[in-house]
Amino acid sequence: MLKKFLPNEHVKSIFEIHPELLKGKGIKGIITDLDNTLVAWDVKEATSEVVEWFKLMKEHDISVTIISNNNRERVSVFSEPLDTPFVFSARKPLSKAFKTTAKKMNLKEEEIAVIGDQILTDVLGGNMAGFYTILVVPIVQSDGKITRFNRKIERRILAYMRKKGKISWEE
Repeated sequence: MLKKFLPNEHVKSIFEIHPELLKGKGIKGIITDLDNTLVAWDVKEATSEVVEWFKLMKEHDISVTIISNNNRERVSVFSEPLDTPFVFSARKPLSKAFKTTAKKMNLKEEEIAVIGDQILTDVLGGNMAGFYTILVVPIVQSDGKITRFNRKIERRILAYMRKKGKISWEE
C-alpha cells in the first residue's frame, strides 16, 4: 500500500519538467494540480513563467488539464486565461476525476503524467488511477487547514520511506 504514496519522480518545480523528457517516456498529456504546484495557493493568476511553461507544453503537443479540489471560481479564474481545461472540486485522491479527465483528453493511462505538490492527494490519486506521477516541492510553506493536516501525515510517510531507503530526496 505504501507504494501508492511514492511518486515516479520528484522535482523542485514544474520548470524542471521538460516536454522532451516527457515525450521520451511516452507522455502526451499532463494532469496538474493548481495550488502550490503552479502558483502559491493565494495567487489568483498565472505568473509569466507559468504562462510560458504552458505555451512550451502546447508547442510540443502535450495537452494540459488542471485538476483541483478547490472551488469553481478559484480554478476558472486561473485556468480560463490560459485557455486550459480544468476540473474543480475534484475530490482527490479519489480516482474518478483523474479517469474522467484522461477520457476527455483521449489518452491512455501510460500517456499521462500527474503533477502535484501533495502525496495524499496528487500522488496517491494519480498512482491509484494508474498514471505516471511527479511530485513537486510546494511553492510556499503556508497552507490552508486541511492541507496543513495532510502535510503532517505526509511528513510521517516520507520519514518512514526515507528510513526504509525508498526515497533519497529531502523535503
